[in-house]
Amino acid sequence: MGARRVVALAFLLALGLSACSSSRSPSAYDGPVVSPSPAVDPGSLPGIQDPPAPWAPELDHLGDRLAAIGLPALTVEGHAMDVHVVVAVFVEGNPVAVPSGIGLNGQEDSGTMLTGFVSPLHTHDASGLIHIHSPEVRPYWLGLVFDVWGVRFTRDCLGPYCTSGGEALRVFVNGDEVTGADPRNVELQQGDTIVVAFGTEQQLPDPIPSAFPAS
Repeated sequence: MGARRVVALAFLLALGLSACSSSRSPSAYDGPVVSPSPAVDPGSLPGIQDPPAPWAPELDHLGDRLAAIGLPALTVEGHAMDVHVVVAVFVEGNPVAVPSGIGLNGQEDSGTMLTGFVSPLHTHDASGLIHIHSPEVRPYWLGLVFDVWGVRFTRDCLGPYCTSGGEALRVFVNGDEVTGADPRNVELQQGDTIVVAFGTEQQLPDPIPSAFPAS
């Protein structure tokens, strides 16, 4: 997975550093969405962050957040699901790192925690590659990435940035814009490339990353 993560980082940075206006007309996303259970208010989760970007992994309250969103705190990564997606975040045209250590509260070696615990959904580096190693087969959705990270993410807000005037929160899955469903509820599927962007139309990355980087 090391080579894949390096390629993912180079791929997303190369695209993300050039955000300019274009005549893009992305198609609407019509992929799977879920009805999360338990349903939670993201802004009320313990330790949730809403200062300006960038955002570090919030670990002090990670265990409490996992309990609130219905994810286990594992001492060994699960094997029932092995899913990977790329998530890229942009604020007002600037790429925001999806950091290493999201959901990883302790020291890990080859999937086994030497200390602490790990969420089934986590990151091992800052490439934007999200790992889902779950002990059970169940849906995982985009909102969980930010809930585990500890960053406020709602239908209209990313951290302190909320849709208003000409600025809006937009989400794209494999190049297609999520226009109807709550983007929090987009189900994560193997190989997805997901772009979460706040800003004006002109500040969107051009082109919108739409393919999982080749390994």
